[in-house]
Amino acid sequence: MENIDNQEYIDYNRIEKAIRFIEENFQNQPSVKEIADHVALSEFHFNRLFSKWAGTSPQRFMRFLTKEFAKEKLAESSNLLEATFESGLSSSSRLHDLFVSYEAMTPAEFKAKGQGLTVHYGIHETPFGECLIAITERGITDFRFLEESSKDLIIKELQQDFEKAKLIFDNNFTKPFIEQIFYENINTSEPLTLLLRGTNFQIKVWEALLKIPFGQMVSYETIANAIGKPTAQRAVGTAIGSNRLGYIIPCHRVLQKVGGIGGYRWGTTRKKAILGWEMGHS
Repeated sequence: MENIDNQEYIDYNRIEKAIRFIEENFQNQPSVKEIADHVALSEFHFNRLFSKWAGTSPQRFMRFLTKEFAKEKLAESSNLLEATFESGLSSSSRLHDLFVSYEAMTPAEFKAKGQGLTVHYGIHETPFGECLIAITERGITDFRFLEESSKDLIIKELQQDFEKAKLIFDNNFTKPFIEQIFYENINTSEPLTLLLRGTNFQIKVWEALLKIPFGQMVSYETIANAIGKPTAQRAVGTAIGSNRLGYIIPCHRVLQKVGGIGGYRWGTTRKKAILGWEMGHS
């Protein structure tokens, strides 16, 4: 099993800084050298950083972040995804498609605040920054990206959600799950089991998100249509924003119909980084 690469986490911080610089200077169309200077790297090392982390060149990565590229992908996906949404969950045939199964907590279980459950949680580095993951014997309940400023708050939220559960901080227990999500050949992995907590509507939206293939983007409208609620785009957006299983349930793959990046619970810069990374690896 491949180990989580601390260098990849360090590289992400530079990538994030580069994306912010591109956003702030979008009108000026900064050159690769200017972006490299901003993150304190030579142009040569900056190119190497992108090739290693993103699987592509800085120029291609920047194109992946444009509204024009997003519109192309949305147009391409609208036909492609019809069959996908009519079928079951994404298969595990592709390297980067996570094969997942899931069950949902009943409303009574949700109100019970985790009574009778043991929840192991850990904090780990990933290619997209630090995350908290929480796992019960019935499946993964939480995967949330962390900022230094939000870490204590997110742990407190977890403690409140599972007020009556036995909570155990154990990185050794949770690390294999992180390795499976990001680093292991998914074709040979056991399915990841998720334990969802939400309303029936939210769960329908999250099911639809699980069907979006790696390297594709869809609009909020496409998701609303897929669940048979074409006029509920705003409610779909709210359900997407309530997703506690970031990256695993790929809410980052949903954009505005006009190609805008849309919102993201863990920051639009991270959303752009994940999308660019997926494009580079697809």
